[in-house]
Amino acid sequence: MEASASEAAWVAAMRRGDEAAFARLYDVYRGPLYRYALQMCGAASADDVVQDTFIALLRGSRFDPARGSLAAYIFGIARHHILKRLSASRLEMNDCDEAVEAPADDGASPFEAMSRAEVVQAVRAAIASLPPVYREIVTLCELEELDYATAASVVQCPLGTVRSRLHRARALLMSKLGRDRQEGQESGEGQTVRSVQL
Repeated sequence: MEASASEAAWVAAMRRGDEAAFARLYDVYRGPLYRYALQMCGAASADDVVQDTFIALLRGSRFDPARGSLAAYIFGIARHHILKRLSASRLEMNDCDEAVEAPADDGASPFEAMSRAEVVQAVRAAIASLPPVYREIVTLCELEELDYATAASVVQCPLGTVRSRLHRARALLMSKLGRDRQEGQESGEGQTVRSVQL
């Protein structure tokens, strides 16, 4: 509960005009919110979702630490803006245009680094191809590492539903990635797929 009290203090200070409190909240949540919005509605809208979320946080006064964590509250605001954008424009998730982050220099050969980048791109494409309900749960639980209870609060569903959606999403991803791997081998690309830890 102590973390919730400090979160409430940050929000209260931010709403009183404390720039340091706003900067702290922005630094903590900007990246995770951007990645969530990027996965859900694409690069063209991700910045706008983050901006709209922080504007709503500044203007709103409904955060109550007794009802849940600040992360659940902020991701809930972002989800609202994402759903508005998706329903208004019916955008399909665009492939991520960001460059693949270079792996740490762990002595890997250029081939291994390239293989790792290809695997990362394949996983990103597989996540992007998931239906939105599953893509959202994978993004929240696996990519943003929210616990199941917080994710359930964000998507406003029971904890068991989060677990079942995540299980189904993982099965879909494994099926998609396995099918892509098999198609690559059958097309005669001549490359073996190596196991790469992400």
